[in-house]
Amino acid sequence: MFGLIDFDRVGAAAEYVTLPAAGLAAKPRSASHPATATLPLAALTAWQALADHADLQPGEQVLVQGGAGGVGCYAVQLAAARGGIVTATGRERQRDFILGLGATTFLAAGAGAAGYAAAAPDGFDVVIDTVGGAVLDASYGVTRRGGRLVTLGAPPSAEKAAALGVHAMFFVVTPDAAELARLAGLADDGSLRPVISQTFPLSEGRQAFESATRPHPPGKTVLIVR
Repeated sequence: MFGLIDFDRVGAAAEYVTLPAAGLAAKPRSASHPATATLPLAALTAWQALADHADLQPGEQVLVQGGAGGVGCYAVQLAAARGGIVTATGRERQRDFILGLGATTFLAAGAGAAGYAAAAPDGFDVVIDTVGGAVLDASYGVTRRGGRLVTLGAPPSAEKAAALGVHAMFFVVTPDAAELARLAGLADDGSLRPVISQTFPLSEGRQAFESATRPHPPGKTVLIVR
């Protein structure tokens, strides 16, 4: 089984954790326990951004800002699995990794307006911003009028969105057993690949959290409980 603990709870980095059975789903048969641990927060966030909030449709142009990040690497895969035409940004050294996730086009971070325009001349139907700050600021202008911008770091500017005719939204992921089961199925049929960045034993939990501020491979950091 695997699941996501509500954000108003603390103490999940432990040998044993309790949570409602209604929030649990059967783990993917094809994935190890550490690989499965990458899914409940990151992949579920990506799924809810694309499916529940952006309502991505097959054939739509999708931009994932930060395609090699913990959530971004799942947003790229799930957008492709839902039939989107995916462009994703990242550092130049991450190009092959991001394209291997299913992106059609890679844009190096800082490519500027010309790079976005070359990928989607009429603007993107859906933009998933996992970075925030200046990247979010740039995302309004590359979303087509009537398109959907989902940002994960902080609420977007209603004024900027209204001026450009963009539907901009922010959300916090919530536990959902049915959606976890859907992710497990996608993992088992090969449409979704869990991505582990690095692992730490539970005894090194502090180092695991602090590692987020240092360079590390793409994907999610996992605590190995036993």
